[in-house]
Amino acid sequence: MSSQYKFENHSVDEIRPHNKVKLTDLLSRINQEKKVERNRNLALSVAAVSAVTVFGIILTL
Repeated sequence: MSSQYKFENHSVDEIRPHNKVKLTDLLSRINQEKKVERNRNLALSVAAVSAVTVFGIILTL
């Protein structure tokens, strides 16, 4: 999913009228998407561990 380019997240100004594509722009977008995905995965992992911990504490009471 990180390698997919999401068109709906970018404005029309970013679409260039000519056929040339800058490789550095593509790589920076890929790296930015990876960072966002990594942060989402981290937040989901923290939420899951927290839920399991709270559930375990409740069971021990």
